[in-house]
Amino acid sequence: MKIGQQPELPGALSQTGQAKQAKAPAAAPATPQGVATGTAAAPAPGVPVTVSTAARALDQTGRASGDFDTKKVAAVRAAIEKGTFTVSAGAIADKLLANAQEIFSRSRG
Repeated sequence: MKIGQQPELPGALSQTGQAKQAKAPAAAPATPQGVATGTAAAPAPGVPVTVSTAARALDQTGRASGDFDTKKVAAVRAAIEKGTFTVSAGAIADKLLANAQEIFSRSRG
């Protein structure tokens, strides 16, 4: 689309308006010390979002349980550094197959 021409698609006009709103305002010039001068930045326009209590509970549960065992990670790291870490191809194959089966079962229903 050239400047000054009307968009051909009816939805294109609303998209260009949204794109203009999405652009961030220009940053205030900075002083040599790196401190910005000028007025405080106004909050960007957006859509208000609310999070349900169920989602908050899930978030807290996820944070409470560790994603990994730090002691096990340290032990594996030490074994790799010493050169004594061995990889079990059978265990890796079993995990790959289990993950593939889980993905397929989720996609089917």
